[in-house]
Amino acid sequence: MKWPVSSYHIGVSAEAFVAAQFARYGFDVSVQYGANQPEYDLLVHKGDKILKVSVKGSQDGGWGLIQGYKKGRTYHEAIEEWLKAHGKKTVFCLVQYKGVDDAELPHMYLATPKEMAKYMKDSRAGEGDTVLREHHIWKGGIAEGSEDIIPQEWVFTKDRAHQIFEDNA
Repeated sequence: MKWPVSSYHIGVSAEAFVAAQFARYGFDVSVQYGANQPEYDLLVHKGDKILKVSVKGSQDGGWGLIQGYKKGRTYHEAIEEWLKAHGKKTVFCLVQYKGVDDAELPHMYLATPKEMAKYMKDSRAGEGDTVLREHHIWKGGIAEGSEDIIPQEWVFTKDRAHQIFEDNA
């Protein structure tokens, strides 16, 4: 039997996995307690350099990020407004549980807001979307037949973590 998991528990679990991975890769990590903190959930640091990390957990294959910016705007305009809302030292870690066995780590991706904005603008055959999806094949509408897949270089590896940190802290 699969037990239902609340979005609260997904958020707490996602933050814990991300904090553990950064620590595993040699970073010092400070955690803000409680999911959905403004702008960031974790501070990752080495020496005098600090990076803010916003953690987004999901169990349905995507992360709704832009909906609050969409009213009265095109998808691309909404994405630009979302991008403006994030500081230069903030990056995102996307954590996905869909299709992940209980004994496996969730899928984790590190990306800058700028990288994410480009991905969302390119989604739905270039029409844009409010949801960043891990992998989606469009079955109808304007994007029928197109496929959105998170870039492989976003996978949360030791090299990716150090690259993101050096480029953004």
